[in-house]
Amino acid sequence: MTIFTPVTAVHYLNKACLLIFLIVCFGTASAKEHSFLVLNYHDILTAEDAQRSLDKMDVGVEHLEQHLDWLKKKGFKIVSVQNVLDAAAGKDSLPDKAALLTFDDGYLSFYTRVFPLLKKYHYPATVALVGTWMDGNVTADEPGKPLLNWAQVREMVQSGLVEVASHSYDLHKGINANPQANSQAAAVTRLYDDPMLVYETDEQYRERIHAALRKSAEFIFQHAGIRPRVMVWPYGEYNQITIQASREAGMPMTMGLLDGTNTIADVSALRRLIMVDNPDVDQFAKIVTGLRVDQSLRVAHLDMDYLYDKDSEQSEHNLDAVIQRIKDMHINTVYLQAYADPDGDGNADALYFPNRHLPVKQDLFSRVAWQLKTKARVRVYAWMPIMAYRGKAPESWYVQEWRDGKTQKASHVYTRLSPFNPEARQYVAEIYEDLAKHCSFDGILFHDDGILSDYEDVSPLALAYAKEVWGLPDQFEQLHATSEMRMAWAQHKTELINQFTDELASRVRIYRPGIKTARNIYALPLLQPYSEEWYAQSFKSFLAHYDYVAIEAMPFMEEAENPDQWLTELVKTAAKQPEGLKKTVFELQSVNWKNQQKVPMPVFNGQLELLKKLGVNHIGYYPDNVFEDQPRLADLQQHFSLPTQP
Repeated sequence: MTIFTPVTAVHYLNKACLLIFLIVCFGTASAKEHSFLVLNYHDILTAEDAQRSLDKMDVGVEHLEQHLDWLKKKGFKIVSVQNVLDAAAGKDSLPDKAALLTFDDGYLSFYTRVFPLLKKYHYPATVALVGTWMDGNVTADEPGKPLLNWAQVREMVQSGLVEVASHSYDLHKGINANPQANSQAAAVTRLYDDPMLVYETDEQYRERIHAALRKSAEFIFQHAGIRPRVMVWPYGEYNQITIQASREAGMPMTMGLLDGTNTIADVSALRRLIMVDNPDVDQFAKIVTGLRVDQSLRVAHLDMDYLYDKDSEQSEHNLDAVIQRIKDMHINTVYLQAYADPDGDGNADALYFPNRHLPVKQDLFSRVAWQLKTKARVRVYAWMPIMAYRGKAPESWYVQEWRDGKTQKASHVYTRLSPFNPEARQYVAEIYEDLAKHCSFDGILFHDDGILSDYEDVSPLALAYAKEVWGLPDQFEQLHATSEMRMAWAQHKTELINQFTDELASRVRIYRPGIKTARNIYALPLLQPYSEEWYAQSFKSFLAHYDYVAIEAMPFMEEAENPDQWLTELVKTAAKQPEGLKKTVFELQSVNWKNQQKVPMPVFNGQLELLKKLGVNHIGYYPDNVFEDQPRLADLQQHFSLPTQP
């Protein structure tokens, strides 16, 4: 059963608002609902120019025509924006294997090369225009390529084949996002005022976005004589605030750049498959049929505490070194610590981003995450505690345990806020919300602090909840009396923490809708499922709640007599669950904390190769130490790197 807190209220309110909006604007959807694709292109060049181009988003016109021909032969039906809106309104239904064609940025090639193909195949398409570029305002973000003129736009609109969408008036640019002057996507970034040393407030941000969307729609109407119904987000970046602003500006359909298919329920934020690296027809077919969902993860787990230095210049040197190292690894994912834990006890003493509740050690996470994303080209997960925050919260908010015959504050190394306390949950939710407001990242890694032992939580709120919601006793002695009762109690607590993390992810998705989730889990709950009683962790339930489960596959930490045999048993146990290997990241250790020695590289490499031999898809390790080259980069390039993509 869900606990209704301010966090869940926001989550369910957002869903309710979207449902009401769809019903009001589009009516009831037809009973028959097919999924559909949205394909995205940018500039279309000659074959020779496309081969020479350094722009990953350029596609050759011959390849584009091969794509269109393949779609036709495979039975895809190219539909228009009007077709999708009619289906959403219940006036019609989309055909099976429907697809929308979209072209961003308003390049001249859409008129000279794409438009003739649309007429040849009788295919509709959408072109997204950037207002400032059409106005001739050259900025650092303007592509320097020939653009459409308004006469060409009006001609294509009159043909009935082309839908004109907004790509914003002046949001296709970066703005100052942090004290280190990183330029990030204007639509989703809180402007950092460097002279005043302050961020844009919620209200200032909201006003800026609403004004920008109104101006964009009006600009297109003035020049093309039609009001845009579609907003195509610059860089694919959007959030619930921008979606609301677009809707109020008359553009209820918006488009991002997440991979995947869509239904008519997704009209407010459609997923699109972007075409990069000039794919030939075989590569195109693989993208369309596979949706790029089968990519293996290679994960380096980074401590921000290693990079931080009181001397900001030294911090920059440290960052440069780690960016180059991660880039040279040829991996695709980094779990990046977003909280400060200088004593290494796993509790957040401070945070590396602006927030309402804890000290800011340095406003650094935004800077590091952005550099990793843009320079090392990896996805960044914010590694965050679930409950272990050492702030100024009242003592009554924290987990309590039964010890020495009475209720006391928990003695575990993790000083955890109680998930049974609505005020504590809201406190943590606001921390996650502040992270999402101020930083750009791709996912969340929930820390392994989300545990409750078989003596926890016995705070008054927790015991009352056990009785009123779960129908369990509200006395510790009865909860702990039998193994069956202890397990029932543990399973409820497991699900409660899972639901709490779901709420935290929902709060983040208000501002970062595309994020994935991962959750750390100890190895013991897999190898000995009855140990859920001691931890409130369950591999099966984690698989149901998170995109990935990150197992601490650390045989030396677990004092395994035969590490390889232990790892083999762990992998085989995970594989027994449906999607067990598909959704699991096995995290090796690069340091043996029992003796404070580095794991020898032949041993580490052997474990990497063993995991791959056993069929593991996703592999990571912790920690990465750039200063001591541990694990050794040359070995990582041989045993850990991903194969080069064509």
